[in-house]
Amino acid sequence: MKPDCHSIRQQSLRAVRRMVVKVGSGVLTADGRLKPRAVSRLVADIMGVRDNGIEVVLVSSGAVASGLDRLGLSTPPRSIDRKQAAAAIGQPRLMRSYARAFDRGGVQVGQVLLTDGDLTHRSRFLNIRHTLAVLLKHGILPIVNENDSVSFDEIKIGDNDRLSGLVAHLVSADLLVLLTNVDGILEGGPTGKRIPLVPPDHCLMKNVDPRGSPTGTGGIATKIEAATLAGKWGIPTVVADGNRRDALQQIIAGRDVGTFFVPTPRKISSRKRWIALAAGVRGTLVVDHGASVAITRKHKSLLPSGIVAVRGQFSRGCPVEIEDDHGDVLARGLTCYSSNEIERIMGHRTSQIRSILGYAYASEVIHCDDLVLID
Repeated sequence: MKPDCHSIRQQSLRAVRRMVVKVGSGVLTADGRLKPRAVSRLVADIMGVRDNGIEVVLVSSGAVASGLDRLGLSTPPRSIDRKQAAAAIGQPRLMRSYARAFDRGGVQVGQVLLTDGDLTHRSRFLNIRHTLAVLLKHGILPIVNENDSVSFDEIKIGDNDRLSGLVAHLVSADLLVLLTNVDGILEGGPTGKRIPLVPPDHCLMKNVDPRGSPTGTGGIATKIEAATLAGKWGIPTVVADGNRRDALQQIIAGRDVGTFFVPTPRKISSRKRWIALAAGVRGTLVVDHGASVAITRKHKSLLPSGIVAVRGQFSRGCPVEIEDDHGDVLARGLTCYSSNEIERIMGHRTSQIRSILGYAYASEVIHCDDLVLID
């Protein structure tokens, strides 16, 4: 490993006080059953990290895979209802296994099941954040999973890799670790050499294996996306082999384990992080060249005069994307007006809003404090 890679790892990991660990189904289960040794190995590794004074939030897959055998299945079904049934059976089995293993080390666990709405609605987002903060304050280890027994296509977060990136932001983690069945991101695909370090904003999609895993919903692509998600807001990520003994402790020690994603150095408020990463987009505002320059280069608010089109139906205060006239997404923001109101005032000056609508909530459609640029 090159000295500069080693020093970058060491510098990033020296300050870790809280980490999010995501473990995939392929690490924990086989043939529709939990692997007790895998659970015990993971728990022992987490206990070792906690002994070093580091708080851990665990994002665990495995609920669906843990319930397959009770339905007479060995691979995940395609139908949503069968997946939900498997999750309903498997989630308590998964939690019992974790609770027993952690209890032997004197650690209590708490279950947190999330749906997309918990992260896209600001009040629910804050409520989850407060809940996790209380658990951590009292030394209780949160175990997070998507609520697969009730989630369906319209409300699914997507996969636990993406969920772990959102949770890392949610709890202001210093590190995200994605444990999988491979040794990291490999050059050119599954037969290549391990990539030890990925610079900020470096594209790795050529290294993606589109096949994923038999039991999981993700693959290398979703891990790269989660690492990119976390990295945009200053959180480093390591993708590593979850079957490796003491993998987490070796990572924290700065050893050459897995692939380390260097984050983009950036300071941004928690509220703007939520707007950019977690808020569910309800519509799109298309802007002209002048508004595009004002937003991206001058960091100005979006005024009605710069809007040329509105797509989607949304109410006041909803998150929307801002596109230029070439279809490129420039930013996300919270609107001061509904889609119907914007259609009436777009292209007009701020001074005309009151005469057109009969009232005026604000001088701008999206204030700069509620607007986040998208790289």
